[in-house]
Amino acid sequence: MIVVVCPGQGSQTPGFLAPWLADSARAAQLDAYSQAAGVDLALHGTESDADTIRDTSIAQPLIVAAGLLTLDALLADGRAERIGGIAGHSVGEITAAAGTGVLSSADALRFVGERGRAMSDAAAQTPTGMSAVLGGDESALLARLAELGLEPANFNGGGQIVVAGALDALETLKAEPPTGSRVIPLQVAGAFHTRYMAPAVAHLTEVAATLSPTDPAQTLWTNNDGRVVTSGTEFVDLLVGQVSSPVRWDLCMAAFADAGVTGIIELAPAGALVGLAKRALKGVPTVAVKTPDDLPAAIELIEQAA
Repeated sequence: MIVVVCPGQGSQTPGFLAPWLADSARAAQLDAYSQAAGVDLALHGTESDADTIRDTSIAQPLIVAAGLLTLDALLADGRAERIGGIAGHSVGEITAAAGTGVLSSADALRFVGERGRAMSDAAAQTPTGMSAVLGGDESALLARLAELGLEPANFNGGGQIVVAGALDALETLKAEPPTGSRVIPLQVAGAFHTRYMAPAVAHLTEVAATLSPTDPAQTLWTNNDGRVVTSGTEFVDLLVGQVSSPVRWDLCMAAFADAGVTGIIELAPAGALVGLAKRALKGVPTVAVKTPDDLPAAIELIEQAA
């Protein structure tokens, strides 16, 4: 069983879309995505520097657009019927929603455009940040977070938890980490997936009311608790709530294992999720599709499993 995974924010790099736009059909598709998202995706995916594409309102539409370009090529010629399911990490869940038919591509890009801007606005209200905590005891870390007023934002599995909150509290955590752990500050604009994103949830609730979701055509897992969701309406509700609640990627990977996963394919801009899979799903073959040159290996993995 092959699972397709869709990356989240932070996976983008300058110029990463350039190889995809050598194909005129993909370039035209990206223009349509740009119109829907209200962001010049071709410019930011080929010319903008790292600081520019770190901006939440730009990064999120870029990542979803790249994932959908990859998915169109990957699942062509009937291969959509040969995969076991799709899941996304954080904003990658919007890619997954479009990939399974819960949202149209246009609605997915419109929604992610609104999401990126709303989260950027929420982050601007209070100076906050995020840090990755590697190693150590999870219960000890959670107790320490409670002491400092911090929150777990991403349970990524493989001994990695991303935490978020006030900058001074993150500095204290870095200076005095729980035993056996290491704290690495992340270059993000705010405390995503925490209470600080409540204003974004309020806005996205209004946006979601304008969407017309359908039930997923493939197996679709949620970051909320790792379970399979069969209702498109419920999945959109979870997309909204996910903005201020932790990403449980650890539970998604456990669900893949329980379902009998035999391969993981990560859509562009790929790398982070196959890295986590190599630690948490040892021995499961993976392919990171970073450029069109990686598509043949991914297609071969699907066809071998069929």
